[in-house]
Amino acid sequence: MNLPEFFDSNLYAWAILPLLIFFARITDVSLDTLRIIFINRNLRYYAAISGFFGVLIWLLVIRQIFQRINNPLCFIAYAAGFAAGNIVGIIIENRISIGRVIIRAIIRGEADELVAFLRSSGYGVTVLNAEGATGPVKVVFTVAERSDIEPIVNTIKKYNPNAFYSVEDVRYVSESVTPHRLPSSRKWSSLPSALRKRK
Repeated sequence: MNLPEFFDSNLYAWAILPLLIFFARITDVSLDTLRIIFINRNLRYYAAISGFFGVLIWLLVIRQIFQRINNPLCFIAYAAGFAAGNIVGIIIENRISIGRVIIRAIIRGEADELVAFLRSSGYGVTVLNAEGATGPVKVVFTVAERSDIEPIVNTIKKYNPNAFYSVEDVRYVSESVTPHRLPSSRKWSSLPSALRKRK
């Protein structure tokens, strides 16, 4: 069977093409997820590159679907790839951990050991006295890379198991404290450090 005959065969139309559309759509949606992340982090060049390839793949997929307009498997593969691409995109976003966050911990009692440990690890820490629902509390703030969320949260739990904490994205930081890395259980958590730096 030559190549033109293969592309016209039922095997290609009803099995191979839907699979190609499915995986291409996963790639396309994942790239679009990364594009949105790059835009939010002000990484304009990475956003442009991921957007270019995402749209290119989308156009190739749409072209194949319109050429096989009577093939319902192509539509199902397209929709399934879009759904799966959202999941894959979120997983990738969690893995590469681009950008910085502010981690806020509200602690009943003293937070001296936690603050001392974070500062000795190189993190900039701000501590405020506040009044909670059950009495005086300490509010501890620190700005960190997204890849450091897990080790910092584990440290908070270690020193103050009953602490309430929250994590919020930060788009701009006027100055940065470069910490020593706290141990993390993640096997891989980020792109090269140059990618995280705001252009």
